[in-house]
Amino acid sequence: MQDPHIKTIVVVGGGTSGWMTAAALATTLRGRYQIKLVESDEIGIVGVGEATIPMIQRFNKIVGIDENEFLKATQGTFKLGIEFVNWGRQGDRYMHGFGVLGQDLWTVRFDQYWQKLRAQGRAADLGEYSITRRAALANKFMPPRFDVANSPLADIAYAYHFDASLYARYLRGLCEARGVQRIEGKIGQVLQKQEGQRAGDVEAVLLENGQRIEGELFIDCSGFRGLLIEQTLQTGYEDWTHWLPCDRALAVPCASAPQLLPYTRSTAHRAGWQWRIPLQHRIGNGHVYSSAHISDDEAASTLLANLDGPALAEPRQIKFNTGMRRKAWNRNVVAIGLSSGFMEPLESTSIHLIQSAVAQLIEFFPDQGFNPTEIDEYNRRSRFDYERIRDFIILHYHLNQRDDSTFWQDCAHMAIPDTLQHKLDLYRNRGRLLRVDNELFSEVGWLQVMQGQNLVPERYHPLVDLQSMDDTAAYLESVRQVIGKCVDVMPEHAAYIAQHCAAPKLSM
Repeated sequence: MQDPHIKTIVVVGGGTSGWMTAAALATTLRGRYQIKLVESDEIGIVGVGEATIPMIQRFNKIVGIDENEFLKATQGTFKLGIEFVNWGRQGDRYMHGFGVLGQDLWTVRFDQYWQKLRAQGRAADLGEYSITRRAALANKFMPPRFDVANSPLADIAYAYHFDASLYARYLRGLCEARGVQRIEGKIGQVLQKQEGQRAGDVEAVLLENGQRIEGELFIDCSGFRGLLIEQTLQTGYEDWTHWLPCDRALAVPCASAPQLLPYTRSTAHRAGWQWRIPLQHRIGNGHVYSSAHISDDEAASTLLANLDGPALAEPRQIKFNTGMRRKAWNRNVVAIGLSSGFMEPLESTSIHLIQSAVAQLIEFFPDQGFNPTEIDEYNRRSRFDYERIRDFIILHYHLNQRDDSTFWQDCAHMAIPDTLQHKLDLYRNRGRLLRVDNELFSEVGWLQVMQGQNLVPERYHPLVDLQSMDDTAAYLESVRQVIGKCVDVMPEHAAYIAQHCAAPKLSM
């Protein structure tokens, strides 16, 4: 009998998506499959994904990455959440912090007790009941401690900021040590099978120097151009610009600020928003904007006028259309990273979508038969991930009260997906939070954005009234005080990095 197993996997493109894919496959497949990665030093990478969410810790653990070593190699820092400035109204600030809020009591969620006291003017700001939010604003950091019983110190959840190009380089070294073959060169032609049951599948890529690279499974990590998934297989793209009108970004690094903050900042401007990502050696900045509402020159001026220090390069422009490929897996090609779709980096989901796609590929890893039912399920899950993240990002734009530009007014009055409207209706009625099928963002994430952008429920859960007002107030105050004491004992973010994972100073 002919061996049905795949022999060779070809990853087309490097960067974060290519090398994360290769690292996960090399670790999981344990050298029993040949993995080749084709990339060209002549082709640049987008590299905007310098901020992450906590799930990246799982990826790094699976592929055997030491946290301190990785942060030293990538100029990395820690991230406890994202601060949003000017998103509800101009002058507003709130934080989407990682981890839990408060401590659950009896039959309903903590936030429902907070909603009751908030309505009576007896609750502190929501962030007072989150250890990550309070630690972030105090510029403190430490990993969770599980040796102290029932302590908020066990609830510290965090992610990273890092230089994406350095992360790709770090992963490349790991991959090559595990047998991944890197092939340098530009692809001149994609060859498809002409005969047989698998006619139309990708058979090989032909480099400009004439080298032919064959495989059975191809991973398209070629970025926006989608060399295999789109240019070759013409899979199609679903454009979401009518919901998320920003279509360009300008990225520029600047010199470091005096304080090394343990969080990302997103500041809303007249026709978009600006990111601020603190690394050990610099700050990454970018302005995401709508070209229909602001010129490129004005967008660049806005970006450069809002830096913490001197710019270290000229702003680099990236053009995009938010949306997703109609199929992430088509025939024997799986698109991962920007080739599968683009979600602006408002909630730092780009690297997570790579990680999730690789995990799903491993779960549905094929043989040479490429079962269509399994491919359909992969595509269904991929679509679910994209659509639910899409809804969460739309929420930030739609739930604004700004009247200073047509951009924000259009976002506030646009029609939104039914799935998002359902969540908003549930929350408006009684502060109910809905998480469907373990979608990426939890109830705590939705709560922080909706509350932070001034959406106030009409009522609270009726079972909250089983607890007296005074008992509820004492309970909330106890939680707030305990969290405050925990934050007091945490070290400064910069001090923790200096002790555990300081990167070598770069020569300028």
